[in-house]
Amino acid sequence: MQKLTDQQMANVKVGEAITLASVMAVLSIAITAVVVYKLFTKGTGGVSLPGGYKFEWK
Repeated sequence: MQKLTDQQMANVKVGEAITLASVMAVLSIAITAVVVYKLFTKGTGGVSLPGGYKFEWK
């Protein structure tokens, strides 16, 4: 491993990873909220998850 030069250090963009992680987190929360809302506003329904988990409500 070698040290970066001053020019290479100037080209490093530190905010890109944080921004991408923030956008992905917000999108996943929004999608989860919409799915949960649609599931629970139905009169009856159910959902099956991988691993054999099954939820039903009547």
